[in-house]
Amino acid sequence: MKNLFVLFSGILLSFGNIAFAQESWSLQKCIDYALENNIQIQQQALNTEYYQNQVSQAKSNRLPNLNAGLSNNFNFGRSLGYDNTYRNVNSSQYNGYLSSDFTIWNGFTLQNTIEQYELDLQATMQDFQKAKDDLVLNIAASYLEILFAEELVEVSNAQIEVTQQQINRTQQLVDAGSLARGALLEIEAQLAQEELTLVNRQNSVQLAYLTLYQLLELPMSESFQVLVPKLPEIKANVTMANSYDVFKNAINVRPEIKAAQLRVESARRQLDIAKGNRYPSLSFGANYYNLYNDKYTDLNGDDISFADQLKNNKRYSMGFTLNVPIFNKFQVKNSISNAQLQIADFEYRLQSARNVLRKDIEQAYTNALAALNRYISSEKAVKSTEEAFRYTEEKFNVGMVNSVEYNQSKNNLTIAQSELLQARYEYIFRTKILDFYNGIPIEL
Repeated sequence: MKNLFVLFSGILLSFGNIAFAQESWSLQKCIDYALENNIQIQQQALNTEYYQNQVSQAKSNRLPNLNAGLSNNFNFGRSLGYDNTYRNVNSSQYNGYLSSDFTIWNGFTLQNTIEQYELDLQATMQDFQKAKDDLVLNIAASYLEILFAEELVEVSNAQIEVTQQQINRTQQLVDAGSLARGALLEIEAQLAQEELTLVNRQNSVQLAYLTLYQLLELPMSESFQVLVPKLPEIKANVTMANSYDVFKNAINVRPEIKAAQLRVESARRQLDIAKGNRYPSLSFGANYYNLYNDKYTDLNGDDISFADQLKNNKRYSMGFTLNVPIFNKFQVKNSISNAQLQIADFEYRLQSARNVLRKDIEQAYTNALAALNRYISSEKAVKSTEEAFRYTEEKFNVGMVNSVEYNQSKNNLTIAQSELLQARYEYIFRTKILDFYNGIPIEL
């Protein structure tokens, strides 16, 4: 059974090596690929383009319009002729026109609309940046999770190697009659448990890779292996930026705060637009009209040519239009009230975004500090448990302790090593989050 278990573990590890031996990706390569291929990022980019079109249209609304039209009518029975008399005649008539108008002034509504859409565009661009930042953080967390899981696999392999060596020594002692066979069975049982732990940790590596692949929108068939970077050394006298200092900097650089501020300004422009509807508007328009009828004749009864009809029937008009709002069912009044309410709502959202950012930074700082303290304690624990295990191993080899005590000491070392690794990666990730809030890109 033990040999089968070892064989199964070896096969699983071999498959893992085959899957991940194709190519090595750094954290930066993962980030670059995700930013280019992630569906949510692409959707946010489309949203940004939509608001760019809104700004373009708002600016174009200041230009005059120009429209043309052409219609054709077939007339049957009595109809008014060119000589102002009614006759029974069938005719075809063609009418055409050109018209243009533009707004001269409308309470600055056009300009305020442009400014509002520009603010909305800037806010959307900040949302776009926030989406990319969130994706980068998730990728960094997944990347570090893979490194952590792979180190745990290395710890398990090292523990299995030590246990296998101990089994060989114990076998010799049993064969020589120095130890009872029960001691060998207990260590073999310990080996089986460690092999099970190894398989579980290998599975954790596979799941961590799967999480990263999904963030990258990458199928598992296009697998890769992450590059193991040189991680920063953690020292007991390390210093971290105070959470309040990080927050003071983040409040000026974080895209979610900028987006919330821009939407407050956009709501204020909406209020200006609503107020502008209380004022008169002035516009200028011009029209050209012409027609042709195939039955029009002159006083002599001769058909009037197409060119002559166009020359004789053309009409022009132009003029100014002043629209003065007097009573419009309180629409303007209610629009102003709603715009004021919207400003208050977006101000609350801005304050909420600031509060969330402050809480996130405080949480990240507290977690980083706790991870640092945990790492320092775990480092001491590993050193002491290593010494304890070496001492226990020496006594076990000469029969001074039994296999139960030996296995317990070995388990304590494994636990201490695992906790040290976990604290190390937790601290690295939390400090990277603090750096990110400070505007420092995540790098490994």
